[in-house]
Amino acid sequence: MNKLEVPGKFDRAARGYDLLVGLNPGYHQALRRSAHALGLRPGMRVLDLGCGTGASTAALLTAAPGVEVVAVDASAGMIARAKEKQWPSRVRFVHSRAEDVDEGEFDAVFAAYLVRNLPEPDATLARIRELLKPGGTLVLHEYSVRDSPISTAVWTALCGFVVPMGWLVTGDRSLYTYLWRSVMDFDGATDLRNRLRRNGFTAVRSAPVPGMQLGVVHTFRGQAPAARTPEEQR
Repeated sequence: MNKLEVPGKFDRAARGYDLLVGLNPGYHQALRRSAHALGLRPGMRVLDLGCGTGASTAALLTAAPGVEVVAVDASAGMIARAKEKQWPSRVRFVHSRAEDVDEGEFDAVFAAYLVRNLPEPDATLARIRELLKPGGTLVLHEYSVRDSPISTAVWTALCGFVVPMGWLVTGDRSLYTYLWRSVMDFDGATDLRNRLRRNGFTAVRSAPVPGMQLGVVHTFRGQAPAARTPEEQR
């Protein structure tokens, strides 16, 4: 499946998406753990990229209840599902591709399961850096297994459950087959840290998320430079 087709696939999967993630033990706890890595404080402005039906948005509000969140997703179906839920007035949902976001500056950016699905990840990461205030923080919550044969085997075993369940709930096997393959093909943790550095992020580090998916899901953290380059100031 072409990555440009992914938002449309999520449109069709949106109604069953919350049910599927609810069957994943530790899914929401893992998101909350990565959200805490942003070091949020009340009053901060946060961009939630690839928000889906709002699970990552809820994790951000748990990490710091007083933050303002602009939640963005390229899937109209996922955004519509998120908007059906009850949210504080400081949360706003926007239908947009990540690379097209034009919502001003942010203190922090959270992107859960996003970078792997981007047609041009480097261009989008560079755009994220531009959206961050100097010294602002980016956290990626992402699958990454290529550095470890054990993690690769664990992921494939997990997908022996995920793919048929996704097919059963949504009637579409292709999205969940794509999920398995896209993780297998994606950066290892070392490569993703290097990708962040290449795109201008500093103080880059990562750690596997504890729990059932140890070694499969990781928290990646980086910061925008403390000062803008002359080109970014123009």
